[in-house]
Amino acid sequence: MVAHNQVAADNAISTAAEPRRRPEPSSSSSSSSSSSSASSSAAPAAPARLRPCPAVPAPAPGETHFRTFRSHAEYRRITRASALLDACGFYWGPLSVHGAHERLRAEPVGTFLVRDSRQRNCFFALSVKMASGPTSIRVHFQAGRFHLDGSRETFDCLFELLEHYVAAPRRMLGAPLRQRRVRPLQELCRQRIVATVGRENLARIPLNPVLRDYLSSFPFQI
Repeated sequence: MVAHNQVAADNAISTAAEPRRRPEPSSSSSSSSSSSSASSSAAPAAPARLRPCPAVPAPAPGETHFRTFRSHAEYRRITRASALLDACGFYWGPLSVHGAHERLRAEPVGTFLVRDSRQRNCFFALSVKMASGPTSIRVHFQAGRFHLDGSRETFDCLFELLEHYVAAPRRMLGAPLRQRRVRPLQELCRQRIVATVGRENLARIPLNPVLRDYLSSFPFQI
């Protein structure tokens, strides 16, 4: 990712070369300064010629295939998606398409994972086990919204997109392939609470702020 997984721009900062220091006068020259003061007043010595410091080339900016964000809103949306991906357990970071397909090959149809895309101007990719075998679909981010390659349905949040295709009648997506097979009990409880009351009602549950913050940190049923 974004990996992963936080989104940050590689901005190269060029620094100016440090000026050369003039050599300090030695003790011998200071001792003879009094004797040569008369002659120096008659014929001043030519000033020392300073050689110009060579220009220091600015470092090349880090290479990236991501375009520049058009607004702070786009930046915040991608960073939030990255934070949620780090918490979901089925984000595999810079996993290659071959590696993703190998992991999905023996899984049931509908099993999916999210990974970093290596395509230009595309942050994430969705790899899923179809009836015909594993395949990968680019997740586009345009005008502040997410959508799958070839689809016109757009979503404000990457996880709203995933939930939509999990609950769709065609059941394109099934269960995610998590890196940890055994999930912590608190994650299972959070998923159950979100599924029961809905993420729009989490703020109404009479809980202490710590538990409420934990529920709202990942308010999805995946």
